[in-house]
Amino acid sequence: MLILLASVVVLSIGLAVYFYQQFANRLHYAAKIGGPKGYPLLGNSIQYGTKSPVEFLQEVQKTNEQCGKFYRLWIGPDLIFPITDAKLVEAILSSQKLLDKSVQYDFIRPWLGNGLLTSTGRKWHSRRKIITPTFHFKILEQFVEIFDQQSNIFVGQLKSKAQSGEDFDVFPVVTLCALDVICESAMGTKVNAQLNSDSKYVRAVKDMATVAMARSFKAFARFNFTFYFTPYRRMQDKALKVLHDYTDSVIRSRRLELAKGAFTKSDENENDVGIRKKVAFLDMLLQATVDGRPLDDLEVREEVDTFMFEGHDTTTSAISFLIGILAKHPDVQQKVYDEVRNVIGDDLNVSVTLSMLNQLNYLDLVIKETLRLYPSVPIYGRMLLENQEINGTVFPAGSNLAIFPYFMGRDPEYFENPLEFRPERFAVETSAEKANPYRYVPFSAGPRNCIGQKFAVAEIKSLISKLVRHYEVLPPKQPNSERMIAELVLRPEGGVPVRIRSRVR
Repeated sequence: MLILLASVVVLSIGLAVYFYQQFANRLHYAAKIGGPKGYPLLGNSIQYGTKSPVEFLQEVQKTNEQCGKFYRLWIGPDLIFPITDAKLVEAILSSQKLLDKSVQYDFIRPWLGNGLLTSTGRKWHSRRKIITPTFHFKILEQFVEIFDQQSNIFVGQLKSKAQSGEDFDVFPVVTLCALDVICESAMGTKVNAQLNSDSKYVRAVKDMATVAMARSFKAFARFNFTFYFTPYRRMQDKALKVLHDYTDSVIRSRRLELAKGAFTKSDENENDVGIRKKVAFLDMLLQATVDGRPLDDLEVREEVDTFMFEGHDTTTSAISFLIGILAKHPDVQQKVYDEVRNVIGDDLNVSVTLSMLNQLNYLDLVIKETLRLYPSVPIYGRMLLENQEINGTVFPAGSNLAIFPYFMGRDPEYFENPLEFRPERFAVETSAEKANPYRYVPFSAGPRNCIGQKFAVAEIKSLISKLVRHYEVLPPKQPNSERMIAELVLRPEGGVPVRIRSRVR
């Protein structure tokens, strides 16, 4: 009995020493930075982990008001620094050293693997180099054809909504359109989600978002061992089977097509990329090499799934919020409509080109102002591998820096009357971007900025220009309270209810 007791004591002391060595450095520097009080071992996980997705952003806002533009949180043993200070954000995002993603990105690795979004170091550099040509303007022109075709289906699906004149949530309708666009752009395949709205893929994406959010702030879901015993693990397993099975089947099919000579490397050259055949993102990956070897199926899947995630949910969020904005601000909608008619004309059957979309300058301002208030990705972060002094403050190794563009875009110190929707604030003469470039970072910034920004903006312009040519967007009969849910992307609790009516010709 005494031997057993002594063994327990020795083990306990050993564990205490181990954890002290692991966390003493974090504790030392965290103590110098203020933050809300927490509980032993659990830290602030009760404060945040017990909140609903809707209450989460409200809780962070309250803490911001109490603690300032950066402070420390403990979620169990994980140290997190929420940051809304533009100077700190500039130092972090512009750094060539601070490229490692924060621990929160581990929660989507089961889906995305170590693709461009989640990888770091040499692998990230090599993947970035491979993927950059995908957004060559000649390839983007072909993607615009897909945007235009799917936008035609989108406005067709809305005819019954215009006829009824009733409120409807535009978010799920946009989701299906964005899914059709990204499937065809990324994989060269059609899922016809708009025509078959009961999509397993859409449900699986939503479930993965739910899991990732739960793992970020719920203590028992956060750690791998305890996560195994939660219902979130079963939800994740089911979603991953749908997501990975679909991507794997498309990759296998595409490889067979390539083997039969459907598309070969000789079809393209540096100045003629993608002209002879419509090239999907997947085709580019299947032709790519790293250190002289082609990517294997798992590596290809990582990048395709990353593209699917970043180009599907994020674009859905941006488009849906923008449509809601047009309903609330008829003067803005009229300016967008007038510009679209001036550039594209009144022929509803004309094919929209990339050149036309690039001329929609006022719509550019509207998109920027929408993303200021409703950034598609409300939180993103970095992991520190060693102690880092940033603007006079030492942040310890092993801590996570969480940047909140959602709150930065609504900060009165950064934007005058921040809750007022005023696209003109981004006009060239008074550009908020140029005056304060790191106060507005919906696409991130620096070395790890969003590689698909031009793709996203072109897709948004294509669908919105098509929508306003066919319909006038009206506010809902039943007003909707604006409460936000911060998951993998930002979305409104009650959706984006609007009404539409056909334009009189």
